Amino acid sequence: MVMHMKPCLREHIPSKLSELPEAPAYEAGYLVTKNAGWRSVRPVIDREKCVGCLQCYLYCPDGVIYRKDGKVAVDYDFCKGCGICRKICKLGAIKMEEER
Repeated sequence: MVMHMKPCLREHIPSKLSELPEAPAYEAGYLVTKNAGWRSVRPVIDREKCVGCLQCYLYCPDGVIYRKDGKVAVDYDFCKGCGICRKICKLGAIKMEEER
């Protein structure tokens, strides 16, 4: 069974390697099981406010945040809804919404 991998940040290497974000989290797509359904809230990105600073990517413990069209997106299949991304976003571009 082949899993579809989300685009990862390492495909977009900046001119200086020192500018590449590093984090203890894995890139999106490395988790092997989907969310078990216990998540009660989920992060929602306001693409108008997001400047693509990637701080949420750096702090996400599950590596479910990835770059899409210069902004960030969330792989909801693997997001556990911890809210760390919302807390770290200084621009308020991430809000936690009740799970539907």
